[in-house]
Formats: sequence, C-alpha cells, structure tokens
Amino acid sequence: MKVVILAGGLGTRISEESHLKPKPMIEIGGRPILWHLMKVFSEHGFNDFIICLGYKGYVIKEYFANYVLHNADLTVDLAKGSVEYHATNHEPWRVTLVNTGEETMTGGRLKRVAEYLPLGEPFFLTYGDGVADVDLKALVAFHKAHGKEATVTAVAPPGRFGALEIVEGGVKRFIEKPPGDNGLINGGFFVLQPEVIERIAGDATTFEAEPLESLARDDQLMARPHDGFWAAMDTLRDKNHLESLWASGQAPWRIWK
Repeated sequence: MKVVILAGGLGTRISEESHLKPKPMIEIGGRPILWHLMKVFSEHGFNDFIICLGYKGYVIKEYFANYVLHNADLTVDLAKGSVEYHATNHEPWRVTLVNTGEETMTGGRLKRVAEYLPLGEPFFLTYGDGVADVDLKALVAFHKAHGKEATVTAVAPPGRFGALEIVEGGVKRFIEKPPGDNGLINGGFFVLQPEVIERIAGDATTFEAEPLESLARDDQLMARPHDGFWAAMDTLRDKNHLESLWASGQAPWRIWK
C-alpha cells in the first residue's frame, strides 16, 4: 500500500524552527519527525511513500537525495573521482517526492498526487508532523471489512493543563494533564479508496472540510478509535515534549528495535 504524507504546510505555530525548514523536518532526537513517522509505517511493512511537498520542499528533497550518503561508510577516490559505498545503514523505503504547490491546501495536495496512486487500491493518508503507536495493519483490516470509502483514526486529544479535583472547596487531587473531555478528534492516519479524490475540487480544497464532510453525509466515513499514544507537533512546547520522551528512552511511538 502507498502511504501519502502531507508535508507542505507553513507550520506557523512553530515558527521558531519552521522559518528555516518545513515542519516535518524539525528534529526529534536528531532525526526529522518525518523520519520517525516513516519508521512507524515501515515497522508495519509499509515502505512505499509519496510525500506532498510545498513550503521549502527542497529541504526534504535534499534530505532523501543524500540519505544513503549520510548513513553509509564510504571511500572517496579523489584521483578517479569515484565514491565507493561500504556498510550502509538505510531503510527499505521507496520515496516519491512531489511538488504540490506553496499555497495548496491539504485536499489539493492529495489531488495533485493522484497519478502516483494505483487504480482501485486503498492507500494511507497522514500528516507529516505527528507520531503515534497506531496498529496500522489492524486499521487496514478494519477499513477493508466495512467496505466504505474512507476510514479515519479517532483519538482523544491530550490535556494541556493539570486539573484539580475539588470537593467542598478542598483540593483532593491534582491530575497532571488529563485527557480532553472524552470527545474524539481526527488523528490523521486515514485509509482511503481512490474514489475519495473525486470529492476534491482543486488546490483550494481543504481535505478536512468538504471532502470529509461529504463522506460523512453519504455514510462513507468510518472511524476506528485509537486509545494508545498520539501526538501532533503543532508548537515548540509539543516539540520539547516529544524530545523529552525520546531522550528518556520511553518514546511510545518507537515500536522498532
């Protein structure tokens, strides 16, 4: 299955770093969060990626164009002008990098990569700025079982502030960052049939608006709840939280060895 990753947005809420690079290239533990996301898919056996580029897309192109070079031992023969690669430490990935426009919205980006998707086959769609420990094989099985056009992974947003449990004016318990109000949100990690792209009008279409809304109206959108780890890196605070999890050796999304 193809994995389409949206990686073209401006990332304005984390402009401390995104003024220099696309948000998916902001590093966690010395690796772009995009790399972490792709490692999650790869661990489940999905290694064929289509990355939708926009803002500073050349940074992502250069990263993958030089990936083997940066992760291999090599001998450079200056007299012959040759490079010999030795032991390499790279991934079994096939990565298609597509310029989808600086100003294109999420739906428009998906529409622009339609030519790279096999006819009649489901594919993944996700955002390039978040990580989770979603069971991707189970997600695909769920999608194929219900037979609808689209599946979205539903998650409970993490709490941002501690909460007080108060009884008769007295604080009985302090709860550090509890989950939200039990409402579920779009966690990305979609599985879609190619017909979904027909619901996208053009570059100005936001996927989360009319396409998803029309799928819901037509009873073609199913949700699979995920109660494990999920995090989106929207702000510097989010980035620092993910960095601390990685540094502690307890990053829940690290399902690979």
